[in-house]
Order: sequence, then C-alpha cells, then structure tokens
Amino acid sequence: MEGGDLELGELLAAAEAAPPGESVDVVAHDLQKRFGAEAVSFLFVDLIGQRLVRLAAAGAGVGGRAGPIDLQGSVYDAVLQSQRQHVEADGQGGRRVITPVTNRGDCIGVLELTLQSADDTVLRQVREAAHALAYIIVTDRRFTDLYHLGRRTTETSLAAEIQHQLLPSAPCCEAEEFTLAAGLIPADDIGGDTYDYTLDRETLHLSITDAMGHDTNSALLATLLVGALRRARRSGCDALKQATHAHQALLSHSRGLATGQLLCVDLDTGLCELVNAGHPRPLRLREGAVEEVKLAVNLPFGVAAPTSYRLQRLQLLPGDRLVLLTDGMQERGAAAADLASVVHDTRALHPREAVRSLTAAVLDACHGSLRDDATVLILDWHGHRNQPDESGPRAALTR
Repeated sequence: MEGGDLELGELLAAAEAAPPGESVDVVAHDLQKRFGAEAVSFLFVDLIGQRLVRLAAAGAGVGGRAGPIDLQGSVYDAVLQSQRQHVEADGQGGRRVITPVTNRGDCIGVLELTLQSADDTVLRQVREAAHALAYIIVTDRRFTDLYHLGRRTTETSLAAEIQHQLLPSAPCCEAEEFTLAAGLIPADDIGGDTYDYTLDRETLHLSITDAMGHDTNSALLATLLVGALRRARRSGCDALKQATHAHQALLSHSRGLATGQLLCVDLDTGLCELVNAGHPRPLRLREGAVEEVKLAVNLPFGVAAPTSYRLQRLQLLPGDRLVLLTDGMQERGAAAADLASVVHDTRALHPREAVRSLTAAVLDACHGSLRDDATVLILDWHGHRNQPDESGPRAALTR
C-alpha cells in the first residue's frame, strides 16, 4: 500500500507540473512506465450524456480526438452505470481495460488502455490512477477549455453557451446523507431552464428555475435570476429570503418573469424548507409509490403583486426520492411521457441513471425535438449521517 501511495503522490505531482491540458498524457506516461500500458485514452461524456468523445494521449496510436461514440448500449455505458472496471481480451494477446473516471458521483468519463498482463494488484492501481485523473481534470478544467470542448458534440448557440455556464460544473453529487443528479435537455430554441445546488456544513441548497421566453432573452433573464439567487444564498439567506431577492432583482431590472423552486434541506434532520414560485409540483417516490407533492403555489418571480412568498416545509425520510421538474418535462408533446411510471420503474437505479431515463422518455415523446427546455433534478435522501437506515430502500440503490 505504501508503494501505491508513493506512486499516486508522484502522479499528482507530475500532473501539477504539466500544462493543464496534458492530464491524460501525464496519466498515460505513468501507466506506461509502471505497467507497460498501451493505447491510453480518455473518453469524455458529452453535455447531454448521450455520446462520448475520445481524447488519446500523445503517441497513443489510437487516432487522437475521434468522432463521437454513441453511449447507449455500449460497453462504456455499462462501465459508467455500474461504476465497475471492465476487462476483456483484446484479440491480440493483451487485455483491454476500461475504468470509470468519476468524482463524488459525477461521471466525467472513462479511462481506456491495453495491458499485456494484469493481475488484481495492477488493476487496482489502474483504478486508483483513474480516480486520480478525475481529481486532476476537475482541477485543470479551471485553467483550460480543453475539457469543456470535449463535452460538446454539436454546435453551441450563444444562448446555449450562456445557459450552460449558469449550471454547476458537476451534474451529480454524492454525500453520506444524500445523492443528487440533474439533467437539462435544451429546446431547439433555448427556453431558460437552470438548476443549481451547493452544500455547506449543515444545509443542502437546491434550486430549479425556468425563465420565460426563448433564445438569448431567456438566457439573459436566467443569468439575472441565478445571479440574484446565488448572491442571496452566499450571503446566508434562507429559501424565503433568496426568493425575495430574486423577485426584487427581476422587478428592478424589468427583465420578465420566471418560475422556480428553492429548497434548503437540513442535513441532520431531513427537514426541507422550500418556496414554490409558480413552478410545477415535484414528484416523490416513497416506499414504492409515486405521488405529486401537494405544495402551495406562489406567483412567479418578477410578477408585480403585493403578496409575499410563503415558506413551506417538507419532511424527507430515509429512502425518499424527490424529483424536481420544469414544465418542459410535462408540456405539449412531452405530456405523452408517463413520468410517474418512469420514476417508479427506475427506483432501483442511481439518480444519474434515472435522470437519463426521464429525459430520454421526454425526448422520445417529442420525437427528438423539444419546444421547451426539459430539466429534471433528483434527490435521494439517505438520512442522518449518524443514523443510517441500511434496511430500507437506500440499501437497494445501485451506487
């Protein structure tokens, strides 16, 4: 173990010394030096989680950046869903190894390489290198656009560029008390959806919003809305005060209207305080049954009305799955998708896989062309960190 720790420390030091765009090269060189690895490459998951883009290490001999690879039904899809390393014969006497590159539940991609021989110790050290690569990429993408470019498989409009920059850098997060995942499928003409989350020592903050309008106008309105919410949140405001700040920001700048749900979840108790500003009600999966959460609905942000926002409370129990949606998941052609059934049928899946199933159902119902953004955020509540419920639905989740 000490030898492995030493190698890992050397790998991280080498990554820090290299240019931020050469993370894959650093890991490839390390694996080649230690195990004689060949054809080392990293495959990015694209923005909507449907394709992979290969980035080969320099001199790897596998074509550098190649065309997108469909994720659905591929061996890479199986690796990402299971979060397990895949090993198979390569047909030339070697072994093809595919390892998930994941950070706190966020599936960044996979590391693929060929080894002439590999025992359990070598395979474990490849997994450790892949885990290190996840941290390296999370750090290095602050300094280069390479990893942002790798996630794009289609042309990005100005509105889409603005919209994507408003989202958290990781669509999935795992902690002892919860697991969450989110997905946004943009409409052909961007519809202003966003989601956001952050975690402090005592509270998980969540939001899902829908700025009215389309294209750059909705993207600019979403920018004002998300900026106001983050400013209030980072100033220590609760959900009610966040809502008030967002509402005043839209009124002050006359930018239009937006719906949204703001949630603050106490990590010790599971008590959720929330504001519903004209937004579709969430779904809750509890003990195998899916139901709509009956929330009171306030007016959207930006409506000039004398009524104040109402703070509501929702108690989460261990094993609960809470599904937040925008109206693009329910309107027009999307209404043909039975979302409650999909939520029920995917109850044993990790939230990131359930998100993929829900967005895929909506895309299928709309024949691949959305008239409004479709966004979903799933929160699995596991319970108090010191009182886990290992006998309940949590134990059935595929992590």
